[in-house]
Amino acid sequence: MVRYKGLGEVPTSGIAKRGGPMAPLGGAPRLVLLFSGKRKSGKDFVTEALQSRLGADVCAILRLSGPLKEQYAQATSSDRVQESVSRKGCGRELAALLLCYSHIKEHGLNFQRLLDASTYKEAYRRDMIRWGEEKRQADPGFFCRKIVEGVSQPVWLVSDTRRVSDIQWFQETYGAMTQTIRVVALEQSRQQRGWVFTPGVDDAESECGLDNFGGFDWVIENHGDEQRLEEQLENLIEFIHSRL
Repeated sequence: MVRYKGLGEVPTSGIAKRGGPMAPLGGAPRLVLLFSGKRKSGKDFVTEALQSRLGADVCAILRLSGPLKEQYAQATSSDRVQESVSRKGCGRELAALLLCYSHIKEHGLNFQRLLDASTYKEAYRRDMIRWGEEKRQADPGFFCRKIVEGVSQPVWLVSDTRRVSDIQWFQETYGAMTQTIRVVALEQSRQQRGWVFTPGVDDAESECGLDNFGGFDWVIENHGDEQRLEEQLENLIEFIHSRL
């Protein structure tokens, strides 16, 4: 099911509230879509499908997890990584944790392996969540500002919005240009994609911070019915074109 709340006229440039967060200089977006959802719900699949149809020159995928991964990676020695990974075999999808470029320099990890290798990423998920939370408590908009630096495409797809503070930052910075999109999937569907409940991860704020948010502009069901998902994507693409 797709739900859309009509918003009024969309301004042609982002306007920050007086005293609110200021976005770095760069191209002003026409539309900012904030995607959220549980692990293995299909957030990345949906955003990548949208980008492939809209074109990379029109649509940019922004991952809040990207800066964290990079900073965290450089903060821990690679020897410690190898030792930990050999002790703990883990599953996939670290998109909830890794968010910044500073933390990687502190820990000395292999950034590319954090991006690509499942066991390597999962071995450090909890610690990266902890580090990311500490960073956000000190500066709630830290990772949001990082990912929008220098982006010139008119449509931004933030693929891993996880907290109310993330949504608030984008809404305060870009106003009516923002839309919130929740990707949902049955637990059975998520399990078929490899999801296994992990204490300290699936019950942390990085997974549960938007459970009670409620007022999403769109809800996309991704239970495994390809035709139904295609219909929902077409509706969303039609809306995006209406704002360009």
